Parts: sequence; C-alpha cells; structure tokens
Amino acid sequence: MEIPTIIGAGLIVIGAGLGLGKIGSSAMDAIARQPEAAGKIQTAMIIIGALLEGLAFGALILGKN
Repeated sequence: MEIPTIIGAGLIVIGAGLGLGKIGSSAMDAIARQPEAAGKIQTAMIIIGALLEGLAFGALILGKN
C-alpha cells in the first residue's frame, strides 16, 4: 500500500467517525427535547448512520484500487 492511499483511508475513517458522532449527539439532543418523538428520531439516525458507513466503505474500497 502506498503512503497517499494510507493517508486517504485514514481521512475516510476519521470523517466517518466524526459524522457518526455528530449524528448520535444531535439525535440525543433531539430526544432530550422531544421524548415522544424518540422512535422517529432513532429510525432516522439509524438510516443516516447506515448510509454514512456504506459511503465510507465504498470510499475505502475505491481508494484501495
């Protein structure tokens, strides 16, 4: 593996981690403000998290080639 590929993979992982952290933090804030909407908020959080992880995995696979 070449150095630019390793740096790119690291940036992808860092970006995905920051994104998932922001999603979780925002969801917990929203649930604290409106506990009755917890189900809808959790569903949206899971969908967005899955899409973000899929994007990160796709970028890692494309970066490897």
